[in-house]
Amino acid sequence: MIPKVFREVIDLGDGREISIETGKLAKQAHGSVVVQSGKCMLLCTVVSNYQQSDVDFLPLTVDYREKFAASGRYPGGFFKREARPSDGEVLTMRLVDRVLRPLFPKDYHAETQLMIQLMSHDDDVMPDAMAGLAASAAIQLSDLPFETPISEARVGRINGQFIINPTRAQLLESDIDMMIGASADSVMMVEGEMGEISEEDMVEAIKFAHDAIKVQCAAQVRLAEAFGKKETREYETEPEDDALAKKINGLVYDKVYAVARAASAKHERSAAFDAIKEEVKATFTEEELADYGGMVSKYFYKAEKKAVRDLTLNEGLRLDGRKTDEIRPIWSEVDYLPSTHGSAIFTRGETQALATVTLGTSREANQIDMPSFEGEERFYLHYNFPPFSTGEARPLRGTSRREVGHGNLAQRALKGMVPADCPYTVRVVSEVLESNGSSSMATVCAGTMALMDAGVQIKKPVSGIAMGLISDADTGKYAVLSDILGDEDHLGDMDFKVTGTADGITACQMDIKVKGLSYEILVNALKQAQAGRLHILGKLTETIAAPNADVKAHAPKMVTRVIPNEFIGALIGPGGKVIQELQKATKTTIVINEDPITEEGIVEILGTGQAGIDAVLAKIDSLMFKPTVGGTYEVKVIKMLDFGAVVEYMDAPGNETLLHVSELAWERTENVSDVVNMGDVFKVKYFGVDPKTRKEKVSRKALLDKPEGYVARPPRDNNDRGGRDNRGRDNRDNRGRDNRRDDRRPREDRKDD
Repeated sequence: MIPKVFREVIDLGDGREISIETGKLAKQAHGSVVVQSGKCMLLCTVVSNYQQSDVDFLPLTVDYREKFAASGRYPGGFFKREARPSDGEVLTMRLVDRVLRPLFPKDYHAETQLMIQLMSHDDDVMPDAMAGLAASAAIQLSDLPFETPISEARVGRINGQFIINPTRAQLLESDIDMMIGASADSVMMVEGEMGEISEEDMVEAIKFAHDAIKVQCAAQVRLAEAFGKKETREYETEPEDDALAKKINGLVYDKVYAVARAASAKHERSAAFDAIKEEVKATFTEEELADYGGMVSKYFYKAEKKAVRDLTLNEGLRLDGRKTDEIRPIWSEVDYLPSTHGSAIFTRGETQALATVTLGTSREANQIDMPSFEGEERFYLHYNFPPFSTGEARPLRGTSRREVGHGNLAQRALKGMVPADCPYTVRVVSEVLESNGSSSMATVCAGTMALMDAGVQIKKPVSGIAMGLISDADTGKYAVLSDILGDEDHLGDMDFKVTGTADGITACQMDIKVKGLSYEILVNALKQAQAGRLHILGKLTETIAAPNADVKAHAPKMVTRVIPNEFIGALIGPGGKVIQELQKATKTTIVINEDPITEEGIVEILGTGQAGIDAVLAKIDSLMFKPTVGGTYEVKVIKMLDFGAVVEYMDAPGNETLLHVSELAWERTENVSDVVNMGDVFKVKYFGVDPKTRKEKVSRKALLDKPEGYVARPPRDNNDRGGRDNRGRDNRDNRGRDNRRDDRRPREDRKDD
């Protein structure tokens, strides 16, 4: 039986289309779609258990995987099977999760799994831009409780013109690479990198993407209606008790308000809130707590959140006593670690990051091997968030998705400031040592200073700041918070991080929790963020104003030399012998790459000692040395032979040639040692390749005056060689040729003769 297929098409307005199809694949999933643009196809499925899990959160798993078969390739490594997700896949999972999660009911706790797979790849389509659309469309075809359709779109800008879902090639020309997630009426997520754009340009890009997302949301609604919209499933909701909520609010609100107004430190404040909670719980019997202890905790949190938010909206004060636009105290230091190539500490309030920089050759580049993209990164940043940074002890389970995401944000913030002609591969590592607020923005600041300390000639320093928003829809009041605390992140309506130079924004990450946020508030928030990051930038440049002129004494120096293709083999040597011995002798690292366009050799020389680097350069010059015909060169005798001397060009050590005995002097030379000896230095004239011997010819005598009365010997006559050439030619018949056959006969036959 041929299944009935339902399909909707979205016109992107420039000849490209995105189609959403259901009814053919994965029909046992609760919802499944195939989203296609060009030859790129994503299969998305969603399944959610019908029993609630015994947890107080939504156990949602968003899994995005790219199949190597999608691009006709094999997985790398020994085992030819896709393994753990790559960083690129993890980043796509986070982009989708951050938009979907807030739209499920707060009391929906059923295990939910959403899987997105790249089944067919197109070089001109970036699949991550369609992952959010696929996820939402699958949910719309299911019976899951979900507030409203959403979608995601990438926006770029080339020559002032915005583009939806640009190709990877177009992104190379774009000064914006931003992903926006939204419903038809609200922007919910923004993340991307920019080329020092203004706040106004960023808002215009968001608006442009939102208009395209509205069309994609409408297509999902039409598809669900055509397929047959399912009734939303019923599930066991959390009990509510208005009387209990009112009682707890009365017990908690004023006390929490007072603690919040006291401007205490993180651990002191947490202890005070915990004490209030224990007082509230003490007003209930053990039986009552056993029956609805979870509700007590929930209503306590609501009262606590309301009190803290009211303090900010009514008095403009925050948990640590700051005003809404005030930045916490900052101190920073560079060159803290003596053995690293560059290091810096950045501390802002109770958040601290220690960044290190390591310099290397292209061999240390970060290799990216995904079905949708193959390449390498010559600048990359790794972010580590250990448990002790928040005063916790918990198991270490490898690199978390959060660490991948925050590290990527900091990397995107800084990478545009690393010059294209930087000879090094640069790795930045951020170790978060304390956290109460944005550690990713502390990473940006510490990373900037560490790069300058390492002598990387970044174009401009970059700083970052995390902002928050508290708003009240009923009163219209709102407060934008600069440099938010961890607690303010949880209780606020928006968390957005902005990085940039003095001239514009380089990266951002934004999660908006309130519906229908006006663009006016967004612009005001971005302007306040600009003032905050410029303040932080000023503090950074007080510590280190510009990159150090050179790398540290113990750090490797890098020199790059371009050589013609024909000399690559000579530099490597048979089996790598020449380059290996050269590296050992000079204590350097030598990497040779071939330019894919010019096919020239690009030689990278990395070493801590200038003498070693100079020795490698001298060797390259020696290999590339080509004497010109008629030129005069100084040489040194390095080997004595019976028929001449082997000489080495003084300008090109290791480059040697034969000085024939006949070219030593005008007089006849019986012994080479009569004229020159080992170690003698003198000049010779270069005559090029001798057409007879097909070897290079140099002459010492050509630079000497002819002796008085010197008479050159007449050249030999090739026709007069003492009869040698005419031997037996006149007596061909007498040379016994005809008798050879007799010699070859068997002995028995010859006896008869």
